[in-house]
Amino acid sequence: MFRRFGGRGARARGIEMDQTQQLVALTLAAALGILAILGILRKQRRALEPPRESPFAASTEGEKRCPKCGMGNLWTDDRCISCGSRLPG
Repeated sequence: MFRRFGGRGARARGIEMDQTQQLVALTLAAALGILAILGILRKQRRALEPPRESPFAASTEGEKRCPKCGMGNLWTDDRCISCGSRLPG
């Protein structure tokens, strides 16, 4: 009349998880947790670092640098005066 849950009922339906499968699942969950923690710590560490300095001198302010050749161009230019490639911005 009344049916018990757990015990033999789970095995009768074919949902059986032995100790080896439980251990593998627990190990995978722990590894995923460790990777998540390492990712969070890495992100926090990068946020605390000071911004990297520009490799160009302060006298390049108001100029656009060509990403291809590094030549300084006027900020109004859309093409590099040296190599002719398109400038960003």
